Amino acid sequence: MISTRIQSTASESMILSIILSFILFVCAFPAFSLSQNTQTNQTHQNRSFVILQYHHVSKDTPRVTSIAPAELEEHMSYLAENNTVISLQKALDLLKKGEVIPNKAVVITFDDGYKNILENGHPILKKYGFPYTIFINPSQIGTGSQLSWEDLETMKSEGVTFANHTLDHLHLLDRYANESDEQWLARIKRNIEMAEQLLTEKLGYSLKWLAYPFGEFDTKVKALLKDMGYIGFGQQSGAVGPYSDLQALPRYPAAGRYANLETLKTKINSLAMPVTDVRPQRYVMLIEEQLGTVEIDVKFDDILLARVACYFRGETLPIKETKTGFSINVKAKFYPGRTRINCTAPSLRDPSRFYWYSLPYFTAQDNGTYLD
Repeated sequence: MISTRIQSTASESMILSIILSFILFVCAFPAFSLSQNTQTNQTHQNRSFVILQYHHVSKDTPRVTSIAPAELEEHMSYLAENNTVISLQKALDLLKKGEVIPNKAVVITFDDGYKNILENGHPILKKYGFPYTIFINPSQIGTGSQLSWEDLETMKSEGVTFANHTLDHLHLLDRYANESDEQWLARIKRNIEMAEQLLTEKLGYSLKWLAYPFGEFDTKVKALLKDMGYIGFGQQSGAVGPYSDLQALPRYPAAGRYANLETLKTKINSLAMPVTDVRPQRYVMLIEEQLGTVEIDVKFDDILLARVACYFRGETLPIKETKTGFSINVKAKFYPGRTRINCTAPSLRDPSRFYWYSLPYFTAQDNGTYLD
């Protein structure tokens, strides 16, 4: 599990290093940039928003999912000065209606409903007047280090929104022994519906938003959510835009190793890469399996193929042009844990901002269960 996190971190560190070098080059040689068509540029900038994902707000909880209060204050101060923070509801409404999204819009989310969000995080967000959403596990509310239903009611009255994170933080990809696809999907459907029912009974509304625990999903889980009328949120990197999959919206983790504001800035100001299709459509890999060729269809109106770069576990992947985009060849073997392919490209009209797209992959252990 630790090695999986290190591989993901190494890959994103390489991406950010290359992106920062490119931005410095553009700043040093302004003529390098293409002349801008203001109307088109504004269209691109106003079609994306970024979702940040946090968990704990504390110095005393596991660092991998924690941000210290001082770090969160630093993040929020930066957002107040440089971005427009909007609610998840507003962002999704604008996205689905195809309406203009505020430039450099950011949405703030938390997972798991920890009490330290109220104690250490809420005062900071309230100070800046920022709306935010917490994805909770209703069966765990009021236990251990979790918020209570009374806490949720208080926070709700102050503008905080709550949504579904499954009833009990279920590994959605785990299977019981001899469980068929139909039985598995029926079981996780019941879990999601029970959580939503509790949220409705306790809070008085049902949003039908689900943040996948551990960011895990596959094509069948996505299809189930779509059939249930839910929007799904992952933990893979990238901005959200018109071509984003509503059952697999990306969020940037912003805690632990990802809390460094200097590297996070590039992600905060990123754009949604206009990916129209990916082949093959798969997310689950077997131990020591190789993915091979992946074809990614992209609209290139503000992206130059020569500037597209893709990375997997810290290595740059070779890119080949196709009729509708580009392809990559992943020869590395997969091992238990979570990992992702990240692809980026600078905007031609605003080279200080990068398009970003991520493909997540999940591999079970030998016993068929998935790592926490």
